[in-house]
Amino acid sequence: MTSVRIMRTRDWADPVPPARRELLTATPEIADEGKPPVLFVPGFGHGAWAYAEHWLEHAAARGFAAHAVSPRGHGASAPAPKATLRAYAHDVVQEAARLPRQAVLVGHGAGALVVAHALARYPAKAGVLAAPVFGGWGTLGLALRRNLFGTLPAAFGGRLRLGRRQLFGRELPDAQARGYAKRVGHASAKAQWELLRARPPEHPVGDPPVLVVGTPDDRVVPRTALDKVARRYGGAPLLFPGMGHDLMLDARWQEPIDAILDWLEKDGN
Repeated sequence: MTSVRIMRTRDWADPVPPARRELLTATPEIADEGKPPVLFVPGFGHGAWAYAEHWLEHAAARGFAAHAVSPRGHGASAPAPKATLRAYAHDVVQEAARLPRQAVLVGHGAGALVVAHALARYPAKAGVLAAPVFGGWGTLGLALRRNLFGTLPAAFGGRLRLGRRQLFGRELPDAQARGYAKRVGHASAKAQWELLRARPPEHPVGDPPVLVVGTPDDRVVPRTALDKVARRYGGAPLLFPGMGHDLMLDARWQEPIDAILDWLEKDGN
């Protein structure tokens, strides 16, 4: 792994405080040194558990050492009611740097924006942005139109509430969907506000390949947003019709993760 050291004045003058982080890991039975480790990053309110349901073990079964981190304030990581997007990105970079080889960073939802910021600080093997929420006031407008009563509290620093219709497709059984939805928490109020006025991420270090995946039926991320993010990284989104926003938990969860791993074996490795 090539060492790349990036020093920013703010990181030196105002360092992110340390925090205890949850990391879940699935190890392949037969290690394949030709396949890079994969670090999954959940979106706001989710934790590493969202990947432990299906994607972690599936990636390991295909020979990838798979890890999922819960940024501070998420999952079983330490509470962080005042965390910022910079702190979340810091957590991702710190866990990636602990891995023995260059990792692939995979972010979902607002976690894709966190990964995009991490890619500007960590020389990843590749990046994957799943159903990316890159923020902006247009994101708030869409959320208010589609989920008024769940979104309005977040506009005033409260909790963003996403239900079954926002997160999952019709094929996922209602009981399972409700169970997942109950596990979704929330990011810090500061991070939520930062998401609304999010600045574009810096260019990735080392120019790694970046794949954007999503669904045209996403009720959180419109198709135009998927296209915009994909164009930013020089490509087009890989789409999975009929699925909901939470690709890793929906009924057809295997389709996107297989496509991601196929891409890593072919183009991202």
